[in-house]
Amino acid sequence: MADHVHDPRLQRRLVDSFYTEAMVLADEARHYFDEGGRAEREALPPMERVAFSCESLKVTTRLMHVIAWLLTQRAVAAGELPALQALDPARRLGTAPSTEGEVLERFPAQARGVIVSSVELHRRVALLDAAHAGELPVASPARSMLDRLATAF
Repeated sequence: MADHVHDPRLQRRLVDSFYTEAMVLADEARHYFDEGGRAEREALPPMERVAFSCESLKVTTRLMHVIAWLLTQRAVAAGELPALQALDPARRLGTAPSTEGEVLERFPAQARGVIVSSVELHRRVALLDAAHAGELPVASPARSMLDRLATAF
């Protein structure tokens, strides 16, 4: 069975794609939470304003964990860091702070979009991190099905 996650070309494309997505999302989040969402935040009741500020920090934390992990993977691909060192717990993807659904529902639509996007991006990168560490099977479901079909005929 092919090990697609460890194919260097595919790996580099995945990392580059995630990196671009993370940087665009970081810029969107910064703009929204620092500038664009100011009026929406001020319109919230006091306790929800505090929750809104906490969520902006959670988004930043998620994105910084993702970006740091992706930069580590880029260093491995460039030969600047041995792959084994990238598996050190200090270089693995950091744990993402959680967001409560009932809190999320009370926020403006754009805030919800940025928050959910950061959660999803972290989730997808966490799957890649786990596959790198050998914690998850690395073959895609489609590849597994094709392999099974090939052996059946």
